[in-house]
This record gives sequence, C-alpha cells and structure tokens, in this order.
Amino acid sequence: MWYSQSQHKENSWGYHLMVDAARCNENIKEKQKIIEFIHELVPAIDMIAVGEPMIKYFPGEGKNKGYSCCQFIEASNVSCHFIESSQTLYLDVFSCKDFNVSIVMDILKKYFDPKKTKKHFIYRDATKLEN
Repeated sequence: MWYSQSQHKENSWGYHLMVDAARCNENIKEKQKIIEFIHELVPAIDMIAVGEPMIKYFPGEGKNKGYSCCQFIEASNVSCHFIESSQTLYLDVFSCKDFNVSIVMDILKKYFDPKKTKKHFIYRDATKLEN
C-alpha cells in the first residue's frame, strides 16, 4: 500500500516509511550533505528535531563502509545508512504523527539523486496485539 495524507489510517499508533535507494550521487560520502538533508527533511515533514543528528562514519571493509545517521524527533526518529561501495542508501522515517511521503521522496532525490528507489509504508500499532 502506498501512503498519502488522504490515506490516514484512524487509530494507527505509528507510520513507518522505508526507502531503499540505488545508484546515488557522491553526496552519500559527504557528512555535511547528510546533515543538510536531515536539517531540511525534519521541518519539511512538520516534525521537531530533538538535538542534532548523530552521524558516524564506519570505515569497515567492503560493503559496510559509509555513514550512518539518526535524528531523534519528538514523534520518533529518522535513520539512514549510506553504503559507499554500492552507492546505495537506506532511509527509515518512523513517527507516531503522520507525514507526507512525497515530501520525503522529493528531498531524498534533491540531495542524493538515486536512479532507482523502492519504498514500503506500513502502519504500526502494537496495541492491537494486546487482545
């Protein structure tokens, strides 16, 4: 199911967008560009950042080399992983407040220009497991 603002699911606890992006530009290797991406994304989807993004470079060998980033937001978090060797990135936006997926995708394209993307959107609600 592709999510849009008009598909707000009543009584959902959370909203989770997962994006796999391939053949990204060189910005995936630039710490400052990743920080700028987070700084633009969070207010654009009407979220409030809690502190600055945490960003760490992992110099692992081969497929693991690259940055990982986490930004806490009042509604949950945004996390992303950038893999240099494959020019890929993996983005998760998880929030108990709904958000516009199209805005996320537009900003992702602006900064990293992936040639291919795959996205999944799920509604989260563990309260239904209690019964």
